[in-house]
Amino acid sequence: MENRGNMFYGALPIHFELARRLRAHPTEAENFLWINLSRIKIEGVRFKRQHPVLYFIADFYCQKAKLIIEVDGGYHDIPEQYCYDRNRDRKLNDLGLKVIHFTNDYVLNNIDVVLKRIETEVNDRIITIPKGQ
Repeated sequence: MENRGNMFYGALPIHFELARRLRAHPTEAENFLWINLSRIKIEGVRFKRQHPVLYFIADFYCQKAKLIIEVDGGYHDIPEQYCYDRNRDRKLNDLGLKVIHFTNDYVLNNIDVVLKRIETEVNDRIITIPKGQ
């Protein structure tokens, strides 16, 4: 893919507009996670919310770790949506990105566990990603 160095991986202007709209109307769980992500203190690590990547909008994205965090509502259990999500994850994995998922309920009821998992993933990814990629 030609846009590997670009943190948006070729997202189009329409994706940025959609991301802006989604940022204005977060779910309760997304907002709660966003507020709490600041508790992760790793030098040089920032999270972006509703970040365009390719033709998808990632709930949260960490460029340094090439990590996408998805906060999923109940509709992600519907077979068609589940298949769509898995195909999306494969396409993002092909770009060298890792996607992790949490349910809304899990974020709201287990924020410390969620943050620890994210912190572990970020640390692991920063160590394994070659410089310059």
